[in-house]
Amino acid sequence: MAGVKDYLNTQVGKNREQVEHHVREILKLIGEDVEREGLLDTPARVTRMYEEIFGGYEVDPREVLGVTFEENHEELVIVKDIVYYSQCEHHMAPFFGKVHIGYIPSGRIAGLSKLARLVEAVTRRLQVQERITSQIADIMDEVLSPQGVMVVVEGEHLCMCARGVRKPGSKTVTSAVRGTFRSDAASRAEFLSLIKS
Repeated sequence: MAGVKDYLNTQVGKNREQVEHHVREILKLIGEDVEREGLLDTPARVTRMYEEIFGGYEVDPREVLGVTFEENHEELVIVKDIVYYSQCEHHMAPFFGKVHIGYIPSGRIAGLSKLARLVEAVTRRLQVQERITSQIADIMDEVLSPQGVMVVVEGEHLCMCARGVRKPGSKTVTSAVRGTFRSDAASRAEFLSLIKS
């Protein structure tokens, strides 16, 4: 599987001229002079950015976990502080933060870097934070069939910080709990304690 940096949205590439045209039209509609030196290459730059930031549409997140391994480890595994960047589907404004993933294997594990790739595959598309959180947990549950999965996502949303209520620095925290973590308060507490340390 290609590296995360190789996830590019080929739809944008196929429609490059149209995307650039529409970016140019939006610039005009907000009152900009599209012939101004600083804006001459903006439509092309925005189009290249869209290829990259919407690259998640090109990959099936379930396949990102790739090869899994038989392993007799049945204790908590955590990958924390996975940085992500996404785009709010309501305003197309960026939001970003950290994802923390914990799971208790039941005989199968995934390579640790694959969890970061999973985050990239899920976040590089128009999204809402709640869906990101649930999708990561559901895919982990489906592919690895662990005893339990817990995902916590922290996000700072520019649609809330830079516009509307304008509350910079405010964070949104979402969680998804599957399997053992639902019924075992001690496992949940251990996970939450370890992601804070």
